[in-house]
Amino acid sequence: MKHSFHPVAKQSLPDRLARQIRGTIQSGNYRRGDRLPPIVEMAKRFEVGQPSIREALKKLEAMGVVQIRHGSGVFVSRSEEVLVLASPTKKLLLDLIRARIPVEIQSVADAVTNATPEQVRELRRVLVAAGQHLGDDETLNSVNMEFHGRIAEASGNSVTAQLLAVLHELFTDEQRLILGIFGSREADHRDHLQILEAIERRDEPLAVERMRAHLESVHAAILRWDPEDHPVK
Repeated sequence: MKHSFHPVAKQSLPDRLARQIRGTIQSGNYRRGDRLPPIVEMAKRFEVGQPSIREALKKLEAMGVVQIRHGSGVFVSRSEEVLVLASPTKKLLLDLIRARIPVEIQSVADAVTNATPEQVRELRRVLVAAGQHLGDDETLNSVNMEFHGRIAEASGNSVTAQLLAVLHELFTDEQRLILGIFGSREADHRDHLQILEAIERRDEPLAVERMRAHLESVHAAILRWDPEDHPVK
């Protein structure tokens, strides 16, 4: 049998579902043009609801991994890695942060206006968690990306939220490398707290200024970075 899907914990949905489905495809279980099992069947195998499977598949479609053909099923678009980046270059990291700057500046501007009180409280909860993991880069990077992602969700722009979700999914390792290049986890955390404070105050110009300053400081750190003299482990 082709499939090798296994149940996943509900707290890992839907991004973990997308990651596991993609891993199953890339491990050789499926090739380009193959049809994946029906959504109802995958939901049973993963022991999750069908809406979670649909959301995971939409993420994979946005990444070019699968194609959803309504009435026909879900088909593999490509079985190899979407982007082969065995050794991230300085240019790639600069391109990544340059792509994020305009998107996230608009995102935080919209979040100031559109974020619900519950979403603002959730941003605070995420940063509390980040503050508890400043010595754990893997967890910290994940929580930091969640912070930026939740700002996008709070913006009310579904395209922006999906775009950042795809960027974070594609460039997880590169984002972690950027955290190491930036250096001070404490300074990075302070920047996030200041951005949140501006959102809580509903001060759009201040939120935009702080997000721009934060991302440009990361950009400057990458510009100063010499991969040969100062490799990041």
